[in-house]
Amino acid sequence: MKIETKIAHFQKPLYLESGRILEPWHIAYETYGELNRDKSNVILITHALSGSHHAAGRYPGDRKPGWWDGLIGDGKGIDTRKYFVICTNVIGSCFGSISPISPIYPGSSQEYRLKFPVITIKDIVKAQKILLDSLGIRRVRAVIGGSMGGMQALRFGVDFPNFADILIPIATTYQTRPYVIAINKAMSEAIKGDPRFKGGYYDKEQVKKEGFPGLATARMIGYLNYLSPATFDRKFGRNYVKTDGMFQLWGRFQVESYLEYNGNNFPKWFDPLSYIYLLKAISLFDIGRGYSSLLEAFSQIRSPLYLISFTGDTLFFPEEMRQIKKYMDIVGGKCRLFEIESDYGHDSFLVEISKFDYLISEILEKGLEKRK
Repeated sequence: MKIETKIAHFQKPLYLESGRILEPWHIAYETYGELNRDKSNVILITHALSGSHHAAGRYPGDRKPGWWDGLIGDGKGIDTRKYFVICTNVIGSCFGSISPISPIYPGSSQEYRLKFPVITIKDIVKAQKILLDSLGIRRVRAVIGGSMGGMQALRFGVDFPNFADILIPIATTYQTRPYVIAINKAMSEAIKGDPRFKGGYYDKEQVKKEGFPGLATARMIGYLNYLSPATFDRKFGRNYVKTDGMFQLWGRFQVESYLEYNGNNFPKWFDPLSYIYLLKAISLFDIGRGYSSLLEAFSQIRSPLYLISFTGDTLFFPEEMRQIKKYMDIVGGKCRLFEIESDYGHDSFLVEISKFDYLISEILEKGLEKRK
């Protein structure tokens, strides 16, 4: 599988939903496979909160492959022998695209930090569309993404109705519920309340070396909603760490050790401000904003919509995907919903790939001959 990683730079301003602009700006992206002559085999992958453009394959020295490596590659559900796959790092994230820790101007020592504008899923999608236009890609075979990536897939359908042959949003919602907004608030406050935050002017290298308890705590809060109670029961039970004393105050159950390990490692590779800004984008997500109603928003979608949800998702519940199906049925849109039996939790779309990879392969193959 051929892998290329690039950063595209743009001098023209990116006008944001808030009315503010980013100028100049840049976006990192990675491609897999080969683009065919008429550019009809493109699949856009959109990532979730802590994801990146590195969706598949391995870099030299990588301990782990890209976050959807089980799905993307030669002979896999998204077969890179047939398709040219593109995954961008969303603006606001910390893996090469413009973000709060980017210089305000190229070569400047002054970084945006809290002067970075609030971004939305609409802005994220707009930036990706500009990138693809610059590559001469005016239409894609599919937009596929889970969680925040699913929000982007829906947004592409509403904002650019003729851009994708099909849309595959996975484990997502059409409008972020108060429950998730509250979770995001708790995570943001954990980060802001850490003395090391220093009003957003923390030392980035110090964070990587010494950690950032507030961000670690935020990640632990996240895990409580990414995995279901059944998964916690199955993985850990009430087992205690063998080297810890049962009646030591800081003695740990194995589940506590798991949360500590993942939480404390998170600041080594993810930036606190990027986390806050992307949580805000998720909280703000409402596919109906800018329209008179949700029905008017869904009526903009022209592409067949294939929804994939998981019965045990405890972040974006299955009924939220069912509601999307209802709206699409009311407006007469083409939509199918697949509910995957799973008790793993929200992260099923990252972990239980074997339960839906064949489905994505079938969706991509179906109707190829009908492409106009």
